[in-house]
Amino acid sequence: MRWLGYLHKPWLHFLVLGSVLYQIQITVFPDPKTVIGPLSASRQAALQQQWLSSFGQPPTAKQQAELIEDELDRDLLFQRALELRLHLQDGIVYDQLIRNMRFLDVDTDKSNSELFQAALDMRLHLADEVIKRRLIDKMKQRLLTLNPPIEVEETQIAAEFIVRKHEFYRSPRYSFTHVFINPEREAELDSIIKTIQDQQLDARAARYLSSPFMSGYEFQAQTAEQLARNFGAVFISDLTKTAPIVDQWHGPIRSSFGWHYVWVSAVEAGRDARLDEVAPQLRRSLEVTAREQALHTAMVALRSNYEVRQ
Repeated sequence: MRWLGYLHKPWLHFLVLGSVLYQIQITVFPDPKTVIGPLSASRQAALQQQWLSSFGQPPTAKQQAELIEDELDRDLLFQRALELRLHLQDGIVYDQLIRNMRFLDVDTDKSNSELFQAALDMRLHLADEVIKRRLIDKMKQRLLTLNPPIEVEETQIAAEFIVRKHEFYRSPRYSFTHVFINPEREAELDSIIKTIQDQQLDARAARYLSSPFMSGYEFQAQTAEQLARNFGAVFISDLTKTAPIVDQWHGPIRSSFGWHYVWVSAVEAGRDARLDEVAPQLRRSLEVTAREQALHTAMVALRSNYEVRQ
């Protein structure tokens, strides 16, 4: 066979030997991985201060380790975005660098393209937090595009509803209008109530007898927790323990602000939520979880290409 004659050609031997040696080299002596980290002492201190400002106490050792890991992941994503030259293809990065350059040199007559290139030459993009956040977000989206989250199915939503049903209990809700009597008018309380009863005033007509109340006079489908924010815990406790009857006046009921004569227009008993009521919320929650899982898997694969130092 004619092709067998090529087996004796020196140039073929050279190509085969070169390929073998190259494979041996990249296997035995691979290129060193890019190093990410460790974080400087000042950056670790900044993370601690941010935590302290948010939560009022310093992070635990475990929380600090998680903060450092998250920050190293941000550095890794930023590094990968730079390697992919994403900063050269993004309008927000472009505009940010031009703004920075014009701030540094207000009187410049350079074009935007010249300013952009000058900013890159000065490596301004490496120290700008806005640009870093932008490129990290783009990198995350790229990872999720390459490793999309698993789509949430209706069966998952139904199963999640069974597990978390207790979270969606719908507390009793109250709708009412009230007449407010402030402490300065407490002596008038009995006569005001008598006027309302004798004249059989409805809630709207009785409002002219009320003192001003900053939170308003009508409350629709409010839970006890919501009402407590406007009236205080004592008011809602006294209102609910009387098992208020709809379309009747109740009170007077004391609050943190004074006295209230209350016309109850509706009471919705507490009940378990239906699946159709909370399905959109459950879907969003499951989609967030699926996205986080997909991103975590992609990050594990990405980390294997770098040397991450704690």
